[in-house]
Amino acid sequence: MRVGIIGCGTLGGALAAGLRRDASIAGVETTTRATRGNNVAVARASDVVLLCTKPEDVEPTVREIAPALQPHQVLISAAAGVGTGELRAWSGEATRVVRVMPNTPSRAREGMTVVARDERSCERALDSACRLFGVVGRTVVMEEAQMDAVTAISGCGPAFVFVAIEALVDGAIALGIPYPLARELVAQTVLGSAKLVRDGAEHPAALKTAVATPAGRTIRGLLELESGKLRATLMRAVLAAAG
Repeated sequence: MRVGIIGCGTLGGALAAGLRRDASIAGVETTTRATRGNNVAVARASDVVLLCTKPEDVEPTVREIAPALQPHQVLISAAAGVGTGELRAWSGEATRVVRVMPNTPSRAREGMTVVARDERSCERALDSACRLFGVVGRTVVMEEAQMDAVTAISGCGPAFVFVAIEALVDGAIALGIPYPLARELVAQTVLGSAKLVRDGAEHPAALKTAVATPAGRTIRGLLELESGKLRATLMRAVLAAAG
C-alpha cells in the first residue's frame, strides 16, 4: 500500500513516522505548505491519499488534486469539522471518501483512530482505512454524527493528558526527584494505569478506590484534586473542545 500524506504537520508527521515503521506499507510520501506544489504528483502515485491539512485548506486542496484521483484510490480526511458530503462534492465523486479522526500518539503506534460511517460509506473503503490506521494503533468505526465528540476526546485528549503528566512531573521535582527520573516514573505510571482501564473490565472509579486505602496518602491527595475541581474542569475542557 502506497500512502500519500498531504499536509505533513504535527498530525501528518506523527502518522508518517508510525506508518514508515511497518513493513506492510510500501511507501509514504508527504507534502507540506512549502512543498504543496507536489500535491498532485503525490496524490496520483498513492493508493491512499490522506489529508492532514488545516480544515480551511481542505476544500482548495481537494479541488486541486481531484483531477489526479482514480476510482480505485481512497481519499481519507483527518481534518476536524469537514464532512464526507463536502469531500465528495469537492472531489467530483472521483474516488471513495472516508473521514477519520486519528491522534498524535500514532507516532508511537499507540494511536486511537475513529473512522466515520455515513449513509454512503463504502465498506471496502472503511476496511482499508481501518487496516491503515491499525498499523499505528487502534481503530473503531462510529457514525459520522459523533465525530465532533470524538475530536474532543481522542483528538484533543492527548493535550489534556500531557498537561496532567507535566503537573505530576513538576510535583515530583518539587519533592526533590530529578527530572529524568520524575519523567520516567510519571510516564510509566500513566501508561500502566491506562492499560488497566483499557484491558480490564473494572470501572475507573473502582480502580481508584482500590488504591485509596482508608486514612492513607492517596485519599488525601484525591481530596486535593476534588477541592481543585479537577474532574469538572476536565469535563468542561472536553465540552469546550467539542465546540
